[in-house]
Amino acid sequence: MTSNIGRGLLGLVIVAGTVLVLGNRATAASAPSGALPTPVVDDALASTKSEQTAVFAGGCFWGIQAVFEHVKGVKSAISGYAGGTVASPSYEQVSSGETGHAESVRVVYDPSRVTYGQLLRVFFSVAHDPTQLNRQGPDVGTQYRSALFYTSDSQKRIAGAYIDQLTKAKAFGRPIVTEVSALKAFNVAEAYHQDYARLHPYDPYIAFNDAPKVKNLKSDLASLYVEPGVFATR
Repeated sequence: MTSNIGRGLLGLVIVAGTVLVLGNRATAASAPSGALPTPVVDDALASTKSEQTAVFAGGCFWGIQAVFEHVKGVKSAISGYAGGTVASPSYEQVSSGETGHAESVRVVYDPSRVTYGQLLRVFFSVAHDPTQLNRQGPDVGTQYRSALFYTSDSQKRIAGAYIDQLTKAKAFGRPIVTEVSALKAFNVAEAYHQDYARLHPYDPYIAFNDAPKVKNLKSDLASLYVEPGVFATR
């Protein structure tokens, strides 16, 4: 894993033979144009307010967090680590690629405002490219893999069905490689990683890799987009 400074520099790099990924799909040949279809299998909106948790991994957690902070019904989005074997890992340990952890975001949402299927639609449409194996844009390593860590049998069922739906529809030019696993533990990342995109909008990495994702969310999934503010009021 690169340092914060290294990530900023990588935001400007074009690797030989590939073009820098802007947002999720600006130049990716495999990515769809516009929003993906609504999940056929999904839970209905709940009749009463409550809280449910889902964990998403798709490259650097800065961008994933920034996207979900703008999604209707999301009450909090926290950067952290999931999927590995080391208890309470540090950023440096995860950076080594040897802990099995992926940079992840824990999303707490109100199922009376937004469904898990709608969150998946956001994740696959604008938050990352699910066809990149063990990498995302300029970041390379298993810590940047595409993964869904489910917290219920319902989430497992909906995630599997949506991946099958997108695969059958040939929504992407390459196979979806997203891992679907049960969440065993989530470790909150260091404070300086939280809200990084919002606090550092002019960081080259954020400007080139993450800001376009939020822009795509607003344009392609307008009904799910909200301006940042107090989560509880949304």
